Amino acid sequence: MRRHIRRARRKLLSARAWKVRLVFWLGAVLVGLACALFAELAEHANGLFIQLAQYNPLLPLALTPLGLVLIAWLTRRFFPGSQGSGIPQVIASLEMRRRDALLSIRIAIGKVLLTLLGLLSGASIGREGPSVHIGAALMHSLGGFARFPAHYMERGLILAGGAAGIAAAFNTPLAGVVFAIEEMSRSFEQRTSGIVITAVVFAGVTALAISGPYTYFGQSDAMMGEASTWLAVPICGVLGGLLGGLFSTGMIQGVRWIAPAARSRPLLVALLTGIAVAVIGYLSGYTASGTGYAEAKAIIDGNAPLDPWYPFYKMGSTLASYLSGIPGGIFAPSLATGAGVGADIGHLLPVAPLSVMILLGMVGYFSGVVQSPITAFVIVMEMTANQDMLLALMATAFIASGSAHLVCPQPLYASLAQAFLRSEDDTPKAQKSHRK
Repeated sequence: MRRHIRRARRKLLSARAWKVRLVFWLGAVLVGLACALFAELAEHANGLFIQLAQYNPLLPLALTPLGLVLIAWLTRRFFPGSQGSGIPQVIASLEMRRRDALLSIRIAIGKVLLTLLGLLSGASIGREGPSVHIGAALMHSLGGFARFPAHYMERGLILAGGAAGIAAAFNTPLAGVVFAIEEMSRSFEQRTSGIVITAVVFAGVTALAISGPYTYFGQSDAMMGEASTWLAVPICGVLGGLLGGLFSTGMIQGVRWIAPAARSRPLLVALLTGIAVAVIGYLSGYTASGTGYAEAKAIIDGNAPLDPWYPFYKMGSTLASYLSGIPGGIFAPSLATGAGVGADIGHLLPVAPLSVMILLGMVGYFSGVVQSPITAFVIVMEMTANQDMLLALMATAFIASGSAHLVCPQPLYASLAQAFLRSEDDTPKAQKSHRK
């Protein structure tokens, strides 16, 4: 017993142990700082595009395709590995031998710059997936500099960085931890649990110090009323989940279908998908462009005019933006789409107050897209500061995930991560063939 106490005391007071702790804490603070600044810059970039579109609605018809071509060229030329959401790269890196190909300071910088340029060009992308990628890349890179112990390096730093990215991006610390467990690791390892939670705390506090205390979508006062309102749960769960699953299927199949052309003619792919994004944006009055934050908040607050086509515009624009190969996430656009889905269902089947239908539609569609039901209901609950809807959100998320599985059997991010794992497997073969 005494020997155990002495060993624990030496470990606590060890200079090397304190070096590891300080570098790790510094890394979590840097993640929070980077994600908070990224959030501010993203809103400015999104706002500037909207101003340009309002000044001349025809201008984005040229700006968006040319912008996406430029971003695609910069991605391939200077920042390979930064394309897309970033979450598939983080998931793939957990299983890879050469993680620096997807997690590096260079890629983190490229993720920030190119996502901002995508928002400035009018693409329907979010910053939350990129924030996960940035957080994981920063923590992994710092681990290499500090020579962290093996149990940190194997998975802990990557999971911690990704969780910290979600927590700092949305101001949702609980969702950050849940996301790391449910989506990125698909398991909960005791030796990494403390690392993840510590990173979330440091990153979250840093983001709060910069942005101040806030709730992402403001506080919703939606509440389940009499027993009949619970009919909204299976309705929003099934319809939202099926739509989310169809969107995920479109993304998975679209990526596979377009992959050969993207490898041989990436700029042409970016041009054609950019034209699609521009046309959809024009038809929607540019409500389908950008992150969708303003549109989702207006729908939740009850200030948005009824547009039954909005969620479908947003789905199409988000799909085209992702297939273009530019960096950018789908979290915020999917939440905005879900809010629109909930509003549509609420007007067609008014079995509950519209505010309730909107939140249930949001969690149903989002859970259908990512098929991570715990993350879905936790993140919507934290974003709207509404604990009164917890049971309804939870039930809807699980029904939606099951419904989505019927049309999209494999989860979205896990499917997209396979492309990066296959590219690593093919690299040694290509190098061997080249030597011959």
